[in-house]
Amino acid sequence: MARQPDRRSATPKVSLARALSKLGFCSRTQAERLVAEGRVQANGKTVRDALLRIDPDRDRITVDGERVVAERKVYLMLNKPRGLVTTRDDPEGRGTVYDCLEGLDLPFVSPVGRLDKASEGLLLMSNDTRWANGLLDPASHVAKTYHVQIASVPDDAMLERFRHGSVVDGELLTASSIALMRSGGRTAWLEIVLDEGRNRQIRRLLGAFDIEVLRLVRVAIGGLQLGELAKGKARHLTSEELAILAT
Repeated sequence: MARQPDRRSATPKVSLARALSKLGFCSRTQAERLVAEGRVQANGKTVRDALLRIDPDRDRITVDGERVVAERKVYLMLNKPRGLVTTRDDPEGRGTVYDCLEGLDLPFVSPVGRLDKASEGLLLMSNDTRWANGLLDPASHVAKTYHVQIASVPDDAMLERFRHGSVVDGELLTASSIALMRSGGRTAWLEIVLDEGRNRQIRRLLGAFDIEVLRLVRVAIGGLQLGELAKGKARHLTSEELAILAT
C-alpha cells in the first residue's frame, strides 16, 4: 500500500535547485544552470549556490524577476517506448521520455521511478513529489508487474531456481512471483512481479542464470494497468486510478 503523506505537516527545507523542480518550474539540472547564470533570487537576493537550503512553501523564489509559484498537480501515465532514456537532459543526446510529451500543455513533471533504455511500458510522471515519494518508498511495497520475453524456454526446475533468486554483486535478487505465460520455439514470456525497485533487477536476476532478456515491458503498478494506451503516448490519470494507487 502506498503511504499517503500528511500534507498538513511542515515542508522540509530542500536545495534551491530541488525547490525549483518541486514547484514544477524546471528540472534540477536546468535549475542549477539558472542559478549559475545569476538568474535566480531567493527572498529578493540573487543566489549563486544551487545547494542553498530553502522552504519552497514559505520562501519567495523568482527567476528573471518573475515569481515561481507551485503549478497545478499533474499525474500522468506514459507508455514508454524502447530506446528512450528516463531523464530530462541526456549528455549523450539520446532520445528521452520527454520527447513523448512535446506539444502537451504541462508544467514540468518528473518520472516516478525509472525504466532503463531497453525497457518499455508503464511509466508514471508527476510534479507531486510527495505523492511520488509515497509510491517509491520501499516500505509501501507497491507491486510492479512485468511481461518479460526471454531467449529460452524454462522448465519447472528452472522456474523454481528463478523464484529462489540469486546473489549478484553482493545483493540477493528475488521476485515476488515468477510465472510462465507462454512459450514457443526458442523463446518464452514470463510474468514477473517485484515489490522493490533495485537497479536493473530483472535483467540482473535472469542474467545470473545466463538467460537473455529480449523484451521487458512493465504492464502494471499496483492495481493500475497499462491497458490499451498506445506506445509513446501519455494521458492524465483519472481520479479512480489515483484512488487505486492509494490503496
